[in-house]
Amino acid sequence: MAWYREFGLTEIIFITLFVILYALYVIRVVKIARGLNTPYYTIFFKLGIRILYFALFIIAMLGPSFGGSKKEVKSVGKDIMICIDLSKSMDAFDIQPTRLEKIKFEMKRLVDAFSSDRIGIIIFSSEAFMQCPLTYDQNALNLFIETMNSSLVPSSGTDFGPPLRMALQKLEDDEKTGPATQSKSKVIILISDGEDFGEETEEVSRDIENKNIKLFTLGVGTESGGNIYSGRGLKNDKNGRPVLSKLNSKSLRDLANKTDGQYFEINETKNDVSRLINTIGKIEGELRDARYVDVTANKYFYFLAAAVVLLLLDVLINVPTFKI
Repeated sequence: MAWYREFGLTEIIFITLFVILYALYVIRVVKIARGLNTPYYTIFFKLGIRILYFALFIIAMLGPSFGGSKKEVKSVGKDIMICIDLSKSMDAFDIQPTRLEKIKFEMKRLVDAFSSDRIGIIIFSSEAFMQCPLTYDQNALNLFIETMNSSLVPSSGTDFGPPLRMALQKLEDDEKTGPATQSKSKVIILISDGEDFGEETEEVSRDIENKNIKLFTLGVGTESGGNIYSGRGLKNDKNGRPVLSKLNSKSLRDLANKTDGQYFEINETKNDVSRLINTIGKIEGELRDARYVDVTANKYFYFLAAAVVLLLLDVLINVPTFKI
C-alpha cells in the first residue's frame, strides 16, 4: 500500500487533541459516576466506536493507494531549433522597445507553448554560435534568451547559411545519438530583419528540403525602418547621418518558399507569432519513448465512507453514560 501524503504534524496535532480531550471527558464521567456510586462502563462502548471512526478519518486524510495496475506512458514531441539574428540592426527601435527585446519576449512565448518539445537556440550574424543545445529545460532556455544581446556576435553583416547549416547538423547528430525520429518532427525557425549576404544559403536550403525538415522564417521590423542606438546616441554612417535599418523580407520569403515553409512577420501593425505557434503545433510529433509503469489509485473514499457510517451510528445510538 502506498500513501498520497506522509504522516506529519497535522495528523499528530489531531490525534493529540483527540486523546487529551477524550481523556478529560472520561475522567470527568468516571468521577461523577463514582460520586453517585453508579456504573459507568457503557462509556467505553462509545469510546471504541469513536476511536475507530477517528482512525478511519486519519487514514482517509493520508490517502491510501492500492490495487496496482499497468499504464502505458508515451513521450511524443518535436525538435525545434531557433536561429536568431543578433546583428546590430536588431537594436533598431521601430518595433518597441527594440526589435531584439520584442523577439526575446516572443521567444519566451514559443518556449512556453512547446513545453513538451525539445528546443535549441543558435545565435548568428555573419557567423553562427550554439547558444543552447536541444533541451526540455524551460528555465535554461529562458535564461539564455534573457541574456541575448547584439554584442554576443561579430557585427559584420548577416549570413543565413552558417546558422541553418549548424541547425541541420545538430538535428542530424542528435538523431544519430538519440532515439530515432523522423524528419517531419524536426523544425527550424529563422528569425531576422535583414538581407542575406551569404553564398551557401541556397545549398543549405536544398539540404533542408531534401531532409524533409520544416523551415519557418520570421521577419521583424518595418518597411519605413528605425534608427539604432549606439552608446549614448544614435548609430551614424560614414557620412555622419543616423543609420536607418529597414526590414528586408525578400530573403526570408524566398528562403521559406524554397523549402516549402512559411514566412511570418512582426511589424508595426501585426504580430504573426501566434499564427507561427499554431502552425508548428499542427505538426505531428514523433513517439520518442513508450513504457509501462505501475500505478495505484487513491482509495481514501472507502475509509471516509466507513468513518461517516460509524459517525452516524454514534449519533443515532443512544447509550446512557451512567445509570442512576
